Amino acid sequence: MTDPDPRPLPWQTATLTAIRPITQRVKSYRFQVGFDRPVLAGQHVDVRLTAPDGYQAQRSYSIASAPAGDGTIELMIEGLPDGEVSGFFDAVAEIGDTIELRGPIGGAFVWRPEDGGPLLLAGGGSGVVPLLAMLRHRAAAAPGVPALLLYSVREASEVIAAEELAVRARDEPHFQLMLNLTRAGGRRVDAAMIAEALERLGPPRHAYLCGGNPFVGAVADLLLDAGLDPARVHTERFGG
Repeated sequence: MTDPDPRPLPWQTATLTAIRPITQRVKSYRFQVGFDRPVLAGQHVDVRLTAPDGYQAQRSYSIASAPAGDGTIELMIEGLPDGEVSGFFDAVAEIGDTIELRGPIGGAFVWRPEDGGPLLLAGGGSGVVPLLAMLRHRAAAAPGVPALLLYSVREASEVIAAEELAVRARDEPHFQLMLNLTRAGGRRVDAAMIAEALERLGPPRHAYLCGGNPFVGAVADLLLDAGLDPARVHTERFGG
């Protein structure tokens, strides 16, 4: 798939309307912004900061919120000690600030209700954020679509949207959660874990994988080894 709207993306001013902690290192930031095109679940935005001397820093962040059509989006940003942009959000940003955003961006890593399912979602660490947007959109617009989230994270304190995911797994009959904690006596995602996910979900119509390069590469290889059609596997990677 190509970008849904080929028109150039303008930089726009967004107003920061809410901040709340998600984990010890991740916070939710909600913005009011007037995009000139619809937001799709799985897309991201570019954020640009400009210093008084003209120096600019730019980063990309996935949209966590489901498409709402009300001009609001939610980003979940991990505060990194050496991060130019994430450090600003973690230590400096306040409600009422105006920030430059450009988006929504992306056409290959998106899910629409008409795309159907079953959906296999696999996230590593903060890579769960665009998958969360898909799950939220699915719950609102197509709750009958079967979905399974395989979420691998180092420890329980780092699980993003932990309570929300637990409630969804409890209350949504067509959603399943497989939470893998690698530092709590667990293991990295392996062939047995993939086999269990496929057995529980059934053959997926789409698989969406997001996380660091090593995680996404390993899970993609495992899915292909399990016989999944490469055309059904959509990936989003970050990091070195």
